[in-house]
Amino acid sequence: MIEHLHFYYSNDLHSHFENWGNIVQYLNEKKAEHHLDKNPYWIVDIGDHVDRFHPISEAYRGIANVELLNQAGYDFATIGNNEGITLEYNDLYHLYDKAKFQVTCANLSSVNDKDPLWLQEFITTETESGIRIGLVGLTAPFQPFYEPLGWNVDSPYNFLENRLSEIKDGVDILILLSHLGLSEDQYIARQFPQIDVIIGGHTHHLLEKGEYINNTLITAAGKYGNYVGEVHLDWDHDQKKIQRKQAIAVNMKSYQADKLTEETLRLISINAQKLLEKPVINLESVLDVDWYKSTPLIEELTDHLLKWTKADAAMLNAGILLDGLHAGTVTYGDIHRICPHPINPCVVELRGIELVEVVRGAFKDELIHLALKGFGFRGKIIGKIIFSGIDYDVHVDNQGAEHVRTVYCNGKEIDYEKTYYLATADMFTFGKMFPEIARSEMKKFFLPEFMRDLLVDLLIKK
Repeated sequence: MIEHLHFYYSNDLHSHFENWGNIVQYLNEKKAEHHLDKNPYWIVDIGDHVDRFHPISEAYRGIANVELLNQAGYDFATIGNNEGITLEYNDLYHLYDKAKFQVTCANLSSVNDKDPLWLQEFITTETESGIRIGLVGLTAPFQPFYEPLGWNVDSPYNFLENRLSEIKDGVDILILLSHLGLSEDQYIARQFPQIDVIIGGHTHHLLEKGEYINNTLITAAGKYGNYVGEVHLDWDHDQKKIQRKQAIAVNMKSYQADKLTEETLRLISINAQKLLEKPVINLESVLDVDWYKSTPLIEELTDHLLKWTKADAAMLNAGILLDGLHAGTVTYGDIHRICPHPINPCVVELRGIELVEVVRGAFKDELIHLALKGFGFRGKIIGKIIFSGIDYDVHVDNQGAEHVRTVYCNGKEIDYEKTYYLATADMFTFGKMFPEIARSEMKKFFLPEFMRDLLVDLLIKK
């Protein structure tokens, strides 16, 4: 006898609730379908459902996201880095206290407390016919960010090497809920063939029909709820093994939004705005922002970052502030609106010659106009790079391009062999924007503060 098993999953929604009503409508239709055919099904989230760029997630610290998952009838979830390292310790510790679904993340643990009650190393479930299914969640091991928040995040491979075979021995089907990224999923499929299915996320990859490595099916459904993934397994009860695996990603554009969900989102949004109306300061005049120019607000924020971190110099991009501030009462909601990024301050250690190259790189036109997506940045473009504690001599060529000749730190010409400490936004420690910063072996991240918390502190003190 062949039994059909169905899994439906979302990954990397990042609080893009504009698609959530469509997702719920799609899931409701699937539930109705399986109510008739009696096939077992489960609904799963692979993490980064929460993103504090959105006012709802900011105001509720992710609690509203969990309630939306409850209402949609989710069964299982793992956590992504946005749940893990953008929430303060107590917010994450209690995030899933009222979840009606089970949460697994095998490589996460509390440093000083007992693990939260909702946190499971793995989950087992069983169909009415006796098929035993094991689900293991793993999240990206950003230990330099987790540790200051009070969490330990272990290498996923420590768990896979030490525990996976034992778990597999107790189940018929083993599914990995992976918030690790595509390249990691592919490597795991090669190294751990006992995993039947990897449902993936984190790197926002879309595998519309899945990918097979040996006998492991790898799946992922992109980002922002534009797609929902399906995994279909045919279990042969006579041979006691999976006879067939299939994965597809379904575009949500063709689905109408569920009206009840849309109304729920409307009411939550209204309340979120009220929660964010806490006054910060009363401004006597407008504070303008220009992504291509140095303005007093971004200059003072960069100066404040320098003082706050006690570094030698500081650097921020003008595009980190999406808009200016109006005269009159400025609320926390206004600050969140103009600086929504889940980006932390950090300090990196650089040799003088590396710091000079960072300054020179800041003048590159392609960097200033870069429409960055990811690394916590939720803006439009990088914009002009602003420095504090740094001066430089600039030569303008015949084409109007600026070229840095000499760089000074706190009034003295930079010594190429001396060590300097540069304060900046943590997004510059990733990617290739500033290779010298990304390569630095000493990076200190300041958590739980976001850059907008420093902006609030600046405004209150000024």
